[in-house]
This record gives sequence, C-alpha cells and structure tokens, in this order.
Amino acid sequence: MSEPTGAARRRGPFKVGDQVQLTDPKGRHYTFTLEAGKSFHTHKGAFPHDELIGAPEGTVVRTTGNVDYLALRPLLPDYVLSMPRGAAVVYPKDAGQILAMADIFPGARVVEAGVGSGSLSTFLLRAIGDQGMLHSYERREDFARIAQENVTRYFGGPHPAWRVTVGDLQDHLSDTEVDRVILDMLAPWECLDPVAKALVPGGILCAYVATTTQLARTVETIREHGAFNEPTAWETMVRTWHVEGLAVRPDHRMIGHTGFLLTARRLADGVVPPRRRRRPAPGAYGTDYTGPGAQSGGEGAEQG
Repeated sequence: MSEPTGAARRRGPFKVGDQVQLTDPKGRHYTFTLEAGKSFHTHKGAFPHDELIGAPEGTVVRTTGNVDYLALRPLLPDYVLSMPRGAAVVYPKDAGQILAMADIFPGARVVEAGVGSGSLSTFLLRAIGDQGMLHSYERREDFARIAQENVTRYFGGPHPAWRVTVGDLQDHLSDTEVDRVILDMLAPWECLDPVAKALVPGGILCAYVATTTQLARTVETIREHGAFNEPTAWETMVRTWHVEGLAVRPDHRMIGHTGFLLTARRLADGVVPPRRRRRPAPGAYGTDYTGPGAQSGGEGAEQG
C-alpha cells in the first residue's frame, strides 16, 4: 500500500528537497530547502547543506562562527506562518478549531470558499487524506496561484484530493453530496442557498469572519434561511507561558482575536427548525437593528 501524499516528507533522515527549520540559541527560527552542494549563511557563520543530508531530525549543526543550530523539519503550523502570502493566512489556532468543530474526517467531501494563501487548504487536505475531496473556490486568480504553490510545496507535489476553481462560489458551486462547507469570505450569508443545496442532511457549514457585524449578519441570515439548526459562534485566544524553575507565569504576548467562527448543521429537506426558547436580550432587535427580519420586527419582536 502506497504512503499517503506527503507522508514520506515527514519522517526519516533529511533528503535533498526537504525543508529544514533551524533554531538558534535564542529560539529564533530559520527555514530553508536542502540542496546538495549549497551552504546556509547567517551573520553567525555558515555550514554546508551536505552536513544535514542523510542526517536524522534533531541533529545539531555548528556554523563557522561556532554557533549551534538545532535542525528539525518545520511543523505544519510553522510552515503556514512562514509561507509566501497573497491574502492573510488562517492562523493554526483557528485551523485547529475548524478541523475539530467542523468534524473534518478522513475521506470527507469538503467545499472551501476563500482559499487565501492555502493555509486552511493544507490543514484540510491533511485531515481528509487522499480518499477525500476538497474543492476550493477563490475569486482572485493571483491568490489561487499562490495557494497552489504553497500547498504543492508542502506535500512535495500536487495533492490528488484537491481541486481549485477560480470564481465565485455562488456562480460556480455544482458539487452535491458535500459533507462540510467552509466559508472564509466577506459575505458568507450570500451563499446560503447554494451551500444548502450542496450539503447532505447533517452536514456542517462553518464560517470564518473577522468582525462582529459580519458575525451577526451571518448568524441571523442562517436563522432566517430555515435549512439549518441554531448556529453556534465563538472565538479562540492562545496564551503561552514562561516556565523557568519556580518562575511560572503567562507570557506578556498572546495570539488574541483573529476572527470569529460559527457552525450550523444542515437539516433534512422539509424540516422546520425547532423554535428557539431562549429569549433575546432587551433591545437586541430594537429600532436600530438592521439585519435580516428587520422589516417584520425580527425574531425578538415576535417572541417579545
């Protein structure tokens, strides 16, 4: 049985063409691609690539300036944060939440809108494997090209489960029997009709948006649409800790807000979603509310 795409690049001794991440004594990272006969140069000296070719991961190399560097293959989170960018990347903390909360499984059939620089696409392809399907839609051809280059570089060649379409999801989505849809775009609420047609009953819609106004508009439009259950919305923040003997404290910097995530599940055709019993906060649908349902007073007015 052949290895899954990209697996051979994740184990074994270093080979020509592998990416290497060096860590210096201060914890700074340097990433490069191994080439026979080449040398890696820093302001602290140099060393030949040949010194690493055939060596195991976790090797320490010493430069001509007598500085030691730890050599490892970059992890996927390291790779996506350092790869060339067209659009902003989906941070690893959010990609991990999408994989978990959208329940991305091996063999899943996934549609992605907004490929950006290929960060989330790479995470999704690793999760669904060669037997899955990822169809990514991107409006901008230059972003699609950068994403394809980044994904191909990571896997060492084209991934058999990936297809990219340049164009709007609303205009080009023809996939059916889709398990998951991931929307990373400015106005995900505009895509609900084609997304609902593509998703299987029980399938998951996951949207990634940057602002509270986008979040509110998306959630309220999903509620009004009628093909999905009650959406769940959240954000994640990551804070590292300093651990040195008895000095254990949170670091001064953290990865705070990058975006909001929300998920909703596709109902069976003809099913009416259960009515929400939780009453909205006073004023949630007041005179300033301009979202979906404003003409009729909104759900809050109906329940009040």
